[in-house]
Amino acid sequence: MRFRSLQSRIVVFFGALLLTVQVAGFGVISHAIENYAARTVRHELAVGERIFQRVLEQNAHQLALATSILADDYGFRQAISSANQKRLALALDVHRERVGAEVMMLINPKHIVLADSNQSTLTNQPFPFPELLTESVKTGSASMILVKGGRLYQFVLVPVTVPAAWIALGFPIDDRLAADFGKLASLQISFLRRTDSEEWKLFASTLPAMLQPALLDNMHGVATGDSKLSIVLNGEKFQTLVSPVPGIGEQPVFAVLQRSLKEALVPFDALQANLLALTLIGLIISVAGSVFTARNVSRPVTQLAKLANEIEQGNYLQVAEMDRADEIGKLASAFNYMKQAIADRENRISTLAYKDALTGLPNRILFNDRLHQALGSSLRSGQPLTVLIMDLDHFKEVNDTLGHHIGDLLLEEVASRLQTRLTRQSDTLARLGGDEFAVLLPADDAKAARSVALRLLEALDASITLNGHAIDVRGSIGIASYPEHGADAGTLLQRADVAMYSAKRGNSGVAVYDPRDDDHTAERLSLLGDLKHAVEFNELMLCYQPQLDVQTGTIESVEALIRWRHPHRGYIAPDLFIPFAEQSGYIKTITRWVLAEAFRKAAECHANRLPIRISVNVSARDLAGAELPETCVDLMQLYRVEPQWIRIEITEGAIMDDPARAMETLETLHGMGFELSIDDFGKGYSSLSYLKKLPVDELKIDRSFVMGMVLDKDDAMIVRSTIDLGHNMGLRVVAEGVENNEDLRLLKQLRCDLVQGFLISKPLSSNDLITWLSEYRSRTTPESERSADTAQNRAVRNPSISLVKSG
Repeated sequence: MRFRSLQSRIVVFFGALLLTVQVAGFGVISHAIENYAARTVRHELAVGERIFQRVLEQNAHQLALATSILADDYGFRQAISSANQKRLALALDVHRERVGAEVMMLINPKHIVLADSNQSTLTNQPFPFPELLTESVKTGSASMILVKGGRLYQFVLVPVTVPAAWIALGFPIDDRLAADFGKLASLQISFLRRTDSEEWKLFASTLPAMLQPALLDNMHGVATGDSKLSIVLNGEKFQTLVSPVPGIGEQPVFAVLQRSLKEALVPFDALQANLLALTLIGLIISVAGSVFTARNVSRPVTQLAKLANEIEQGNYLQVAEMDRADEIGKLASAFNYMKQAIADRENRISTLAYKDALTGLPNRILFNDRLHQALGSSLRSGQPLTVLIMDLDHFKEVNDTLGHHIGDLLLEEVASRLQTRLTRQSDTLARLGGDEFAVLLPADDAKAARSVALRLLEALDASITLNGHAIDVRGSIGIASYPEHGADAGTLLQRADVAMYSAKRGNSGVAVYDPRDDDHTAERLSLLGDLKHAVEFNELMLCYQPQLDVQTGTIESVEALIRWRHPHRGYIAPDLFIPFAEQSGYIKTITRWVLAEAFRKAAECHANRLPIRISVNVSARDLAGAELPETCVDLMQLYRVEPQWIRIEITEGAIMDDPARAMETLETLHGMGFELSIDDFGKGYSSLSYLKKLPVDELKIDRSFVMGMVLDKDDAMIVRSTIDLGHNMGLRVVAEGVENNEDLRLLKQLRCDLVQGFLISKPLSSNDLITWLSEYRSRTTPESERSADTAQNRAVRNPSISLVKSG
């Protein structure tokens, strides 16, 4: 049985505790009483044994005295002298009746029975108890317990002097005698003797007849003289003393003295009844006190439990009112403080859960909740609603350049400006995370929402000045409407996001969801599976574009460009699958494949006495991990390639993703002996701040500046400045996108080191590279110098590693 309430558990506990104590006390006292009664009974048995022996002695003395009187009687002596048996028998019988004996005999000096009061067959026979005669000779008279005719007697033998003879008197020891003794000593007495067959025979007993067989059964193995002996007779315990009785024969007679413990405990019954009554009264009082105490303890606890349930339901209005100075009162006070603290904490948590901590705008959770509610309302009313997703352009560059603190201030200012352009209270502006904002426009379709989107972009037209930095912010907004573009929140948000990326790609600022953009996304997702298949089954290939030394006209390096000819889609431009591979993380697998091909090709070229460096592009993910140097070491050992044969190209953006980790990787590669090159220099935001720290050997001017420098003075100035900067820093400068002689002539005037482009050569397949290099060398190298050049090229500087590049 389980007691669920505190009150019942307190009552049961203290009740059970007191009951245990009372029962234990009652048991101890009862045990003490029983021990005391047992000791008293043992004492009574010892006293009874002495009384029994004294009684036997007194009986023997009185019988001897009475017999002595008969022996001195003149008439009795005359009868003895006459030898008249009838006369003797009559005299013996008269005297037997006078003293109350059952047997009386006259024995002559020859120990022959002269006469018997019972006129039994013992007349003229030897006296059957010679031990008694022997004892009488020694002491003058004798008394012993004897068995005669299957009965127990106390015999007394007294001598007659003239004429010489003995008088023997026998008094039966029977139930009457035992009863007289029992009354005298207040004990039960039984007379027993062990027979020749080791069985016990009972001669007389004060025990009830129903207990006598049980006594005989329990006498086996009993030690005599043990007053601590306890015998159970028919379920009743008797304290027992077995005392031997002086007698004649090999088997002695025992007097068994007993006292019932039950009778001995009777005087204590009243005391035990009183103790039991006190126990019950104490238990009742304890239970009543426990109930009172439990109520005083459990009532406030119950009130606090109810208050806790209210708190669980979100009700913080109730207060625990307990005017007490004890621990319960302190608990109630602490409970009130806790309740208020929980309420305050819930308010803060609610704010944090549904509000953006930086801008104070609703966050994604609250925006989704309002969107679901608005969809339900639109479903009932049939009105449209529109979702706008806005992403700031180039926000990452602001964070990387000016720091996250400025980025946070920028987001706060953008949020404030956007909020001013939403005029309706029903409109919701939220920050979904990072630099992404969302707007919910109930009852507006895509057309109306486009106007709102343009107002939002107008809010960002003016520059934002933060800590002395003037920042121009632009954004891209995607629009998706219910029910035109989707019927649930998830679909609308996803399609607004698709539209936003469409606006970002097209630099249009605002774009409404177009299913064709969504198909394009699905196509890119399927492209990932095809790309993995292409790597596993060698569907990718590397092409190599030579780089011309402007001053000497020699070809000393090539750039590895990845190409993919899809078996079903045909040629896929690297600009389509390389960014996607970077986003999905699969770029590392592609990089390993490109490096393996480049190392293999470098070994092949050098084996053909064509000392060429091969540049390979790597991505930001490659620089952020520790695998790139390990991969290069493995490939060097596999293809027996020197680090100088490979050049590694990196972009500024790849460095800026994780500058510290990228710097560590570049230092490792540079220490291994690989040359490093910065690709597309000039397109980033932190080139100069990091350029001086980077262990690079080469700068590559982006093709966008080179291809327009002949006609555009600004591009020409950028190219000139970049070349001068590189040379002043001790770096080699490479120009990409050289497609005509005018570009080449101008770059030579600007002292550019290397050029690369279709003017020199289109990207060559792996099979065509060695042929092209051999033919170019034949065209440009005089025959007299080829053999010397061949020997010299054995020790030439060998290519260093670059990154996978989209061509």
